[in-house]
Amino acid sequence: MTSQLPSMIYDIPQAVQKRMHFLEEQDARDRQDSTPHEARLRQIPPETGILLALLAAKAPSGHLIEIGTSAGYSALWLSLAARQRGDKIHTHEIDPQKLKLAQQTFQQAEVEDWVQLISGDPAESISTMSDLAFCFLDTDKEHYPAYYQLVIPNLVAGGMLVADNVLSHAEELDSFVATAKNDSSVDAVVLPVGKGLLLARKVER
Repeated sequence: MTSQLPSMIYDIPQAVQKRMHFLEEQDARDRQDSTPHEARLRQIPPETGILLALLAAKAPSGHLIEIGTSAGYSALWLSLAARQRGDKIHTHEIDPQKLKLAQQTFQQAEVEDWVQLISGDPAESISTMSDLAFCFLDTDKEHYPAYYQLVIPNLVAGGMLVADNVLSHAEELDSFVATAKNDSSVDAVVLPVGKGLLLARKVER
């Protein structure tokens, strides 16, 4: 009889749950007080995190990456998939303060075996990865088109790019979404989860 993998959603390690709860409370405070927009965590809601974990866990073989770490909340969800795959999520952040928060997150959540935090321009490291299996894109919206053009050619067949905020920032990202939907190299759909996700899956050729 084969052993069953633990449930990602119902068997979340206590250290991860504790840090998730801390970040959820901080994010809620950021949205209610006078914290400047750029300093806010601006993280995904839990329902988006659950979907990301499920998608990443079922992605084909290859690298798992995230563009835009912030304080590491979404990477915690992705770490659940990485742990189940015996893999790592490579997450990229350029803001020094967010990098410090993310380092604290991964240390306190005890996920450093499953998460690699990368400082600096994501383009530099992503351009060397020709076998991307999954990418979560959640950074400054004006950079979405450039990262799309960088990631999609490097996705393996069946690999996925998921971009956040396509409904909450619909006007700003309308052209970006149209590009994906008209791209014959992917099957693309907008999912009304959280603040709106674009899911683009690389077509097998």
